[in-house]
Amino acid sequence: MPNIASAKKRLRQNVVRREKNRADRSRLRNICKKVIKAVSEGNVDLAQSSFLEATKALDKAGAAGLIHRNTSSRKKSRLSLLVRKLKQSKTV
Repeated sequence: MPNIASAKKRLRQNVVRREKNRADRSRLRNICKKVIKAVSEGNVDLAQSSFLEATKALDKAGAAGLIHRNTSSRKKSRLSLLVRKLKQSKTV
């Protein structure tokens, strides 16, 4: 346990920030899973709308430092690929 006042405050801040980051990362994962689920079910409309939501969330998370910017780009790219393949399979 910290003895110095500033260290005590830093500990309190770290606890609050860790919980917020965990909640935000969990929310982000659930949004991405929503896209994957829509693709696996073959629902093009839901997949596209979920993909837009996921893209926005991933961009925000990358900008805020919640995840690395490259990680955000990679996840968007992979989700985009899934949605594109689904759309192509439905049109053929």
